[in-house]
Amino acid sequence: MLTSEITKFVEKTTARTKSPISMEKEFSIRPLSKAIGATIKGLDLNNINSTQIRLVSEAFLKHQVLFFENQSLDPKKLFELASKFGEPVEYPFITNKTEIPEVMEVIKRPDDKENFGGLWHSDTSYLKTPTKGALLYAVETPEIGGDTVFSNVCKVFDSLSEEMQIFLSRLSALNISDKASDLDIRPKSNSTSFKASHPVIRTHPETEKKLIYVNEAHTANFVGMTQAESEPILDFLFKKIKEEQFSCRFKWEPGSVAFWDNRACQHFPINDYQGHQRKMLRISLAGCEPF
Repeated sequence: MLTSEITKFVEKTTARTKSPISMEKEFSIRPLSKAIGATIKGLDLNNINSTQIRLVSEAFLKHQVLFFENQSLDPKKLFELASKFGEPVEYPFITNKTEIPEVMEVIKRPDDKENFGGLWHSDTSYLKTPTKGALLYAVETPEIGGDTVFSNVCKVFDSLSEEMQIFLSRLSALNISDKASDLDIRPKSNSTSFKASHPVIRTHPETEKKLIYVNEAHTANFVGMTQAESEPILDFLFKKIKEEQFSCRFKWEPGSVAFWDNRACQHFPINDYQGHQRKMLRISLAGCEPF
């Protein structure tokens, strides 16, 4: 959330011009859609100072996902950048490690049929303490295709009727790492499986907003209910999360960075670039147990 000082600055700037909001004349923030996402221009992530870190952190909570262009990062620099916003942690299914254990390569080669994480999901919801967020850096991208869509699950919750909100707030859901629909989009070399139960309606630990915390890739059923009993309601929520009104879509270019709040949004990498290669660097940040 913006501090009172920044809020006053934004109000003055907005009243004067309809151009993107300029923060300290060093970089600008432009919302990507009404629901979620913002692009940040004029900021070199290799030389980010304490004031910029604070402003980016505030924008992160406000917009759920931030996009940066024309950056130049390697595994070491990505780790150093991520460390300014939280505690980097290893992804549980890493198969393509770099020299930095917390940084993994995500590569879809021209002959690969499936893409990593190719379902709507919230990262690592099958862990007792899912990640706070992640940074993804584009090294190589296809000329056409390979976009990622993000959805604001706080707004999804707000769109539900009061009775549905109350009903869902009483439930917990089981999240598993080896859900059948997820097996084809996961590295095959790690046979470890994880499972964790979390509230269906989660409270964001920083903004205190309520949000939907079930996802297509990992949520199996409601605790205390069978899969058959759970399926109709889960399918309704999964479809709701995919609605365009809650989303934004980002087109990757080499040098692009996405920094998303894994608690407040879900994402879906589109698999529409068969025959072309896409190479990314990814790092996750430690989170807390959902409540």
